[in-house]
Amino acid sequence: MTTFSGPHATRRLILQGAASVALLGLGNLPFGPARAAANDKYPEDAFKQKNEADAIKALYGKTAEPSDKVKLDAPEIAENGGVVPISVTTTLDKVSSISFFVAENPNALAASYRIPDGTIPAVANRLKMAKTTRLTAIVEADGKLYSATKEVKVTVGGCGG
Repeated sequence: MTTFSGPHATRRLILQGAASVALLGLGNLPFGPARAAANDKYPEDAFKQKNEADAIKALYGKTAEPSDKVKLDAPEIAENGGVVPISVTTTLDKVSSISFFVAENPNALAASYRIPDGTIPAVANRLKMAKTTRLTAIVEADGKLYSATKEVKVTVGGCGG
């Protein structure tokens, strides 16, 4: 047991107790640690697929329709395929995931993100691209899939090329 002496002893004990209670209460607030849903598991099978269509089917079980509400930003020419900057934003409501597929990579699914409710649906990343290829972004919103594609010319490959 810690003891304090002097005129501030009571104040210190009160402040320590208040801080402990405040910290314990943080776990119940909306900005507390995220907890994964029971059905959110790592999509291992989707990340193993070599073909873009197979990877999309493994991840989502259905195909996507092109949409002008999905904005894919990627360079027309990537001088270094090891670090190709890409981003996607959307004006769609109820977005639950955003994924990137690189058709000519050894594994087509490059990245997949779960988007929690209330989060602004925007993702930016740097991807490796083996060679000139089609990049596809798929946004899952309200149970439907929407996509945007862009051809990216790679001058120096990033996947061992």
